[in-house]
Order: sequence, then C-alpha cells, then structure tokens
Amino acid sequence: MVTLKKDFDFTQRNAAIDILRALTMLLMIFVNDFWTVKGVPHWIHHAKTNENFLGLADVVFPLFLFVVGMSIPYAIERRFSKGFSELSTVSHILTRTFALLIMGIFTVNSEYGLSRDIQMSSALFGVLMVTAFLMIWNAYPKTEKPIRHLYTALQVLGVLILIYLALIFRDAKGGILQIRWWGILGLIGWTYLVCSFIYLFVRDSIPRIFFFWVGFILLCMVQSSQLIPRESFLINLLNIVNIGSGAHVAFTLGGILFSLIIVKYSDVSTRKKVMYIVSFMAILIIAAAISNDFWIISKNRATPPWVLYCSAAAIGSYGLILWAVSKGKASWFNIIKPAGTSTLTCYLVPYVLYSIFFGFLHISLPGWMKEGGFGLIKCTIFSFLCIGVTTLLERFKIKIKV
Repeated sequence: MVTLKKDFDFTQRNAAIDILRALTMLLMIFVNDFWTVKGVPHWIHHAKTNENFLGLADVVFPLFLFVVGMSIPYAIERRFSKGFSELSTVSHILTRTFALLIMGIFTVNSEYGLSRDIQMSSALFGVLMVTAFLMIWNAYPKTEKPIRHLYTALQVLGVLILIYLALIFRDAKGGILQIRWWGILGLIGWTYLVCSFIYLFVRDSIPRIFFFWVGFILLCMVQSSQLIPRESFLINLLNIVNIGSGAHVAFTLGGILFSLIIVKYSDVSTRKKVMYIVSFMAILIIAAAISNDFWIISKNRATPPWVLYCSAAAIGSYGLILWAVSKGKASWFNIIKPAGTSTLTCYLVPYVLYSIFFGFLHISLPGWMKEGGFGLIKCTIFSFLCIGVTTLLERFKIKIKV
C-alpha cells in the first residue's frame, strides 16, 4: 500500500472545500443562464476577448478548476489509505477522464440544435442524454443482492441510449456528432487527467508541485506572447489534451499546491492561517498587476493576469469560507450543500430543465422578467431550483459519481 508522510493527513473531509465547490457551482449555473436575459450589468458578465477587464463570470470556471485541484490530493490519498494500488488509481483517473470527455462531447453537440430530419426534438435529445448519463454513472449501492443485476442492466441500457443518440444525431446543418470543442466537462476532464498524473508523480512534494505550477504559468506567458507559432508541433501536441495555453492546468495545480500547504500546516493557529492566506493573495495580486503591464486580463485569451487574479480570488474565497466554518457557520450553506456533494449532477440538471421549460412546455416569460435586475433575480431563482432538483435526486439515491 502506498503511504504519505505523516505531515500530511487527508483522511478528514474538508468542509470548506465542499462549500466552495457548492458556491462555485451555484455561480456557474447563474452565469450560464445569462443567455436567457438581457441587460446584464457589465461587471458580472464575461469580458470581451480583447477587453482588459475581469467580470464575475470570468472568475467562475477558474474557481471550479482550483477546487478540482484542491480535491485531488484528498481523493487520491484516500484511495491509497483504503489499500488501492497505484495501478488501480491510474485506472480510476482514466475512467473518470473518459466519462467527463464523453459527457463533454454530447453536451456540446446538443447545444448546436438538431436537424428536423432525425424526427427528434432537441428537448427530447437533451432529456435522453442526461438520463443515459445518470443510468451509466449513477452511484449505485454496492451489494451482493440480486438487485445488482438491475443496476448492471440500467448501465448497459444507458450505454445503448448514448450509442443510439450518437448514431442518429445531426445538427441543424446536417453535421454528425463530433468533437467541436470539449465543453466545460471535457476541459475539466483533460485538466484533471494531467494534474492527477503530476500529483501521482510527485505526491507530497510541495517544491515539486510549485515547480510544475511555475512551469505552466511560464507556458501561459509564452503562449500569450505568441513566441511559439500556433501551428508548431509542440502546440498542436499540447492542444490535443487541451492544455495548449497552460492556464487551466495552472489553476488546478495551484489548487493542489494550496491543499498541500493547508494540510501540512493545519495545526497552526487561526491567526497564522489568515496571515498565510492574505500573504498568498497579496503575492498573486502583485504578480497579476505587474503582468498586466505586458498582457491584458482576458479569459478568452487565457492571459497570465487572468490566471493570477483568479487564483488570488480562489484563495481569498476559500479563506472566507474557512473562517465561517471555524466560527461554526457551516450550516449557513446547507441549502446549497448538494451542489458540492452532487456537483456533476447539479451541472447537468439545467439541460433537463431547459428541455422541459422551453422544449416541452414552451414557457415564455414576460419581457420584464428577462431584463436587468428582474432578469438577474430570475437567474438566481433558476440556480436555486437546479440545486433543489439535485437535492431531490439525492434523496432518491440518484447521483452521478465518476
């Protein structure tokens, strides 16, 4: 059995990470719903590609990648503590990555609309797609009872549904199911794969993780400066696993690095923890401000200032949540807890709700509910509705786990 040095104890669940993950998912659903409203304030929307600006929406995905990184040491070390081998863990990482890539491909293609020739509405396609995901990757109870055969049958049926959807799919222009881009889930999958393998290689070595983090920050700088031709073999190779810019991996490696630090120094006083977190934020903000003299802040261009500012925001957000948890306020976040424990399910719920509301029921909201402040209230209500549906699914033991 692989063991970790006694300085690092990942056996205790970190409630602050779960809460940060839940808040991030709430924000992700909120900003992803902006397409249904108009007049969204500039400061919470995505900045334009060549605009030197950081909107709230530009911080959400980096925040999620950072949380993914914070969770990686916990997940891998718990497997080792239960006696799983390195080979088994590698297989687990590859399986999770494959699942995220498949879901990413399907969700992206579903957003392109369906040709009328296939005799299936986009709404029905979306519902069948998510249903198949749930059937294949649901966290079925482990049992030796005969009902386990039903679970296997459901998984097989889910696979057959996905195969059927893939074969019949034609977009509005007649295109087949294809890799247009990997989608949010696919981007998470590739980043998770790279960072998990890096962690397996270096394990508890903070200096080595820091070395890799700096390496990907430098790659981000090189890419933003266009010092290497985009058509070069190296860039094409990196783009295959979607790490060409280095930004996404830098976020997740930053999360791993931060997790190792907070676990190693978990016994220090709260005052020192606050000092450490504030110091990390200050260093990142200063570095971001300096880099902003050379590159604009741009999510679409994955520039260094974007990476550094968002990393500082992630650390600061975690610090605030950790303080709340230390003061016994974790229950404040119970209403959104399922978004942190059934995160992937929660992310997929909007696909079903959009299909039901707009595809089956043809609901049309009045204009005043789709603009400005009332529009944002609508987006907020929709976000909590998605979490409510996720809560209901959890009660019926329906939860995607890959």
